Amino acid sequence: MNETGGSLFESVPNFSEGRHAETVAAIAGAARGAHLLDADPDPDHNRCVISLAGLGPDLVEALMASVKVAIERIDVRRHHGVHPRVGAADVLPIVPLGATTMAVCRDLAYELGERIWSELGVPVYFYGERQSLADIRAGRGQLDLGGPALHPTAGAACVGARPKLVAFNVVLLGVDASTARALARSLRESAGGMPGVQALVFELPGARVQLSMNLFRLDQTSPAAVIAELERRGVAIDSQQLVGLCPAAVANPAAAGRLLEGRLAASAARAGAERSAEFGGNEHVALARRLRQEAESIAGLGIDQEELLSGAERAAALVPVLRAAGVLDDELQALLGAAATGLREAITPEAGSAHTERLAALDRRLASPTGE
Repeated sequence: MNETGGSLFESVPNFSEGRHAETVAAIAGAARGAHLLDADPDPDHNRCVISLAGLGPDLVEALMASVKVAIERIDVRRHHGVHPRVGAADVLPIVPLGATTMAVCRDLAYELGERIWSELGVPVYFYGERQSLADIRAGRGQLDLGGPALHPTAGAACVGARPKLVAFNVVLLGVDASTARALARSLRESAGGMPGVQALVFELPGARVQLSMNLFRLDQTSPAAVIAELERRGVAIDSQQLVGLCPAAVANPAAAGRLLEGRLAASAARAGAERSAEFGGNEHVALARRLRQEAESIAGLGIDQEELLSGAERAAALVPVLRAAGVLDDELQALLGAAATGLREAITPEAGSAHTERLAALDRRLASPTGE
């Protein structure tokens, strides 16, 4: 097995459709060869963000299937929405999970891009190291595969590798678009603002002004840090929106029920339930029922410290349960390990001091090769 084949990845493809539920469902459904964690359509942006996880080969096949459906169903010539775009399958990032490195993510991104061009005939921009998405959308980018003409209905695909980021939107109160754009410029890292902030402003129906951000240095700037900065400046906030999923370590109230780690654990539990049901017999059928219940519960995990600690314990405890049932494989163990570790990292020192014995037991389990 090559290195990409044995590594665990997340992908968060952005498709240029957020208004037609049937198309969104078809695109998301085509990706079920990987672990489908979330589908988040936005009718104002006319865009859908899908969150997937899996080993390299499964993830590439799932992405190819979704891109194929997007090409068949979306015509960018007729697309209208406030968000900038260059194609039907607009942006396809590869993101490391667990111990996966960025170098391996870049390898997988190149593999995906080459297949999109060679098999589907859609030109590809590779973004990240040589050119940015902003450059590409502004017409300053150069196609890496295909061209010079774009696909007549599907445009082009932007494929790249990146670390985890948080897409975070805020609807502002009492601020016109011009003032909001000045605010966005002042927040951007590229203009000397907050580290790891990219920001745009969109005018939404209902006279709403939205500050739309990507936070890509999460160790320096979290959603909570952005909100604190806006409050410090006296900017009134109407609502907050998380797009896609959020790592637990930087979650704020807008991320409740949308934690990446909760969805990873839930997907592993669902897969374990399906495999247990296939075994048949009273014990496996009963286990399948319990695993489905656990998946539904942990998928909606909140951000309270007690919930995060409990979630980490539950994710770690699923490993020996699935092993005993004979349904655990390397992929499910990797998903549960990434979930439990990410939730463990979200526990603050203050909360940890109140639960020293539980944390010690969790750490022992996470350090064990068998998870027991």
